[in-house]
Amino acid sequence: MHDYRILKVHLFGADLGGYLAQKFAELTFRSPMVKSLILCNTFSDTGDYAKNSVPSLFYFMPGFALKRHVLASFPGNANNRGVAESIDFMVQQVEKLDRSTLASRLVICYTKNYIEPQRLRSLPITIIECFDNPSLSDLVQEDLHKCYPDARKAQLKTGGNFPYLASPNDVNVYLLIHLKDFLRSPYSPYAAGTEPLVE
Repeated sequence: MHDYRILKVHLFGADLGGYLAQKFAELTFRSPMVKSLILCNTFSDTGDYAKNSVPSLFYFMPGFALKRHVLASFPGNANNRGVAESIDFMVQQVEKLDRSTLASRLVICYTKNYIEPQRLRSLPITIIECFDNPSLSDLVQEDLHKCYPDARKAQLKTGGNFPYLASPNDVNVYLLIHLKDFLRSPYSPYAAGTEPLVE
């Protein structure tokens, strides 16, 4: 960011990416580098995943076993075509990942940790969730809402695990609504002279 002379960023994060976006904002809160957060199908505490697990073992598992572990969390079928195609695409992406990358991601996800929300509550936050996402329990979603009681809530009827792929138009609408507050400001996500005309 410093190399590109970017002072602050708007972060969009989904699933583990959403957790890491929160962590980045938390760890840089004394010298804020995050202007806002859009959190999609994500969590604020890894405790639900870390139960009865030994994260370091992932570093010793063969690649095929790591891939099988990740893919086991994907839904087996989907009634919605967009959701089905998003799962197929993500399966292909997982197959391309090397063992080290997979192990590192699983270790982060299964190591007990949590977000300190008091460090983030001054940030504008939008939470995007899907009614048909089987990967997050109601308790996990409720915990995220408790962390950010003033966050905007955006709920999609369909989208599954990966709504940014399955329902990209709907997600983009919520992104535009979130970023609208920053138009014509130093933190506008648009280059000078390219901002859309929004009433």
